[in-house]
Amino acid sequence: MLGIASLTQAQSGVEWRGSSPAEQVLDAAAFKGVAATITEHLGDVESVVVVLRGRTVFEFYRDGAPAALRDVHSVAKSALSALVGVAVGQGRIGSLDQPVLALMPEWAALNSDPRAASITVRHLLTMSAGFEVTDPTGTAAAGKPQDAWARPLSSAPGASFAYDNALVPVLSAVLERATGMPLAEYARQQLVTPLMFAEPSYSRGLGLRTLDMAKLGQLFLQNGMWGGKQIVPQAYVMAASRLQNAGGLPVSLPYGYMWWVVPSGAPRHAFMAAGFGGQFIWVYPPLDLVIAATSTASFNTARRGQALQLIRGQLFAAAQRRLASE
Repeated sequence: MLGIASLTQAQSGVEWRGSSPAEQVLDAAAFKGVAATITEHLGDVESVVVVLRGRTVFEFYRDGAPAALRDVHSVAKSALSALVGVAVGQGRIGSLDQPVLALMPEWAALNSDPRAASITVRHLLTMSAGFEVTDPTGTAAAGKPQDAWARPLSSAPGASFAYDNALVPVLSAVLERATGMPLAEYARQQLVTPLMFAEPSYSRGLGLRTLDMAKLGQLFLQNGMWGGKQIVPQAYVMAASRLQNAGGLPVSLPYGYMWWVVPSGAPRHAFMAAGFGGQFIWVYPPLDLVIAATSTASFNTARRGQALQLIRGQLFAAAQRRLASE
């Protein structure tokens, strides 16, 4: 287990700077006792990284392994959203309003409902494609994209939100067709290499370091900029992190482009990536704050919600204290 780290390692890029000795002293004072609280009272929480004003100020790893790749569950949707934004910026996807069948014409024969022809990339990103979904916990297996496309529709595309894991392989297939390469290779070129992620694992969902989860949040906090380069178009990032529809279960918050939106009353709302059982990237623009957290994943940890309580409680308060010390 690590508390405050000597945080010069694994940091890169202009916006991801190290900490001076004086800053580390103030960091330790602001976050004093947080690691002990997690260790003793929040047994579900496995790891935490807090980034404040582009600098890592707190890390916690129950297993003492900052390099470990952790199963982020549906946080992967937000990473996929980032890659779609990159593809749009490169012109590989002409528009979010491009019909899916324009890229995947062979799927036309899979679904006889005429409404399927009007499903667009935007509908996939906003979970409003209209397919029939009976998965209130948001834990159904994703399945194959062709099988997902063949499902009956229960509403017109764009009419309503329904959290649908099966849209992930659909959107992944669309992205692979648009880019002409496997998703993992496109991710390596466009996100993993420029942001200096550790190589992710794709064997059982997406595996990322907690630090790299925080980098993804920082990328979106910085409107898609990293190291002086526009990685994801700013207009896409702003739309992705803004309310696109009312959302619903399983998080019961408004929805953007595969990011949940947290109404805060600020000019730019907080937003987050969320995965089953307590995996989070929480981005709070008013404080220039990003918090990434992972947890042991089960229905019990999802019910207890320790990671989100920690983020919105003790960690948020510690970040406020740290800013007040300047």
